[in-house]
Amino acid sequence: MTEQRKATLRLGENTEPIEFPILSGSMGPDTIDIRTLYAKTGLFTYDPGFLSTASTKSDITFIDGDKGILLYRGYPIEQLAAKCDFMEVCHLLLTGELPSDTQKQHFVSTIKSHTMLHEQLVRFYTGFRRDAHPMAVMVGVVGALSAFYHEAMDISDALHREQSAFRLIAKLPTIAAMAYKYNIGQPFIYPRNDLSYAANFLYMMFATPAEKYEPNPVIVRALDRILILHADHEQNASTSTVRLAGSSGANPFACISAGIACLWGPAHGGANEACLNMLEQIGDVSRINEYIKRAKDKTDGFRLMGFGHRVYKNFDPRANLMRETCHEVLNEMGLQNNRLFKLALELERIALEDEYFIAKKLYPNFDFYSGIVQRALGIPTSMFTAIFAMARTVGWVAQWTEMIADPDQKIGRPRQLYTGTELRNIPADKTNN
Repeated sequence: MTEQRKATLRLGENTEPIEFPILSGSMGPDTIDIRTLYAKTGLFTYDPGFLSTASTKSDITFIDGDKGILLYRGYPIEQLAAKCDFMEVCHLLLTGELPSDTQKQHFVSTIKSHTMLHEQLVRFYTGFRRDAHPMAVMVGVVGALSAFYHEAMDISDALHREQSAFRLIAKLPTIAAMAYKYNIGQPFIYPRNDLSYAANFLYMMFATPAEKYEPNPVIVRALDRILILHADHEQNASTSTVRLAGSSGANPFACISAGIACLWGPAHGGANEACLNMLEQIGDVSRINEYIKRAKDKTDGFRLMGFGHRVYKNFDPRANLMRETCHEVLNEMGLQNNRLFKLALELERIALEDEYFIAKKLYPNFDFYSGIVQRALGIPTSMFTAIFAMARTVGWVAQWTEMIADPDQKIGRPRQLYTGTELRNIPADKTNN
């Protein structure tokens, strides 16, 4: 039997060393188990943003940012995006395995049986302003699902957890599409279960009672790939939010609503929307050099959005896949000469050739290309993050389910370094006026 490796902490020269176990996963850095740190030393660790802290153990998604690796259940994202569809990836994330043909048929059928919303929930939309951001609507509607599925409150029941997972994955496209339709004043389009997951969403977005709409297969595949690439991304801010909310025993609909709220932030799910806004700000190819110069100037507040990544230090493995899809869509739609897309492609070319960007490894990332693709598909900028939430729901649900079943799971309770006023007393002569 291999002896347990330990990390030794010594607090000063004349103190006894304190040992902590070192845990090893199947891949990635080893982890020092400091759960007993406070009990042994009376000390906390200080790690803003949890950049060096493993908050949980998980067997769902693995990332190596230095090598540009992203795995779902051990499968490289490049293979999944090329050979699988979103429903197969959903099955993989939820169960740990890709489905057989029979399993896929059963899984897809189960998801399709839950695409409708309760009609009372549909009426809930009328309580929002017409100009409400789709993400605001989704936070409210997804949270409200808990009012319609009381059995979901029993999170100890594995069957109920599975049922909630199916409902969330199935209903998010309907919820998102209805948020869009409500915003533009068009009637809601109910789901068509004869269509694929991605095609059905496009149908609910763009069909009207007055005209027939048949989704373009190239566009459907592009959206399906976006969904696959967004499906999970380890312990990011929104996933950690779902886990933290879930650690209190909250129902899954409330937890996913919390994840949507976190995702809404421009530093997270709103990055592709911010990228499109940046392109609109630049406005024309003739102004690219001006803005590149500003981006290099540390005293200038302008930032080039969609370049580089906090986790991926060399390249984002999703970016190459999205770049390929981006060019396929632009060619299919005949948009190569569109002002905004010409601007984006020229900015891409310069960034890939400019020594400043190469040296700092500021390559176009996934958000840069996904924003362009979604705009080409006719999806408004305000819906970008909503589609992100729709895709990421399966990852959130898989992570939440894993957390609930983990015997080591405890309610989240981060600690702090207090920097406020020390103990003081109200003056004795103070009277209550």
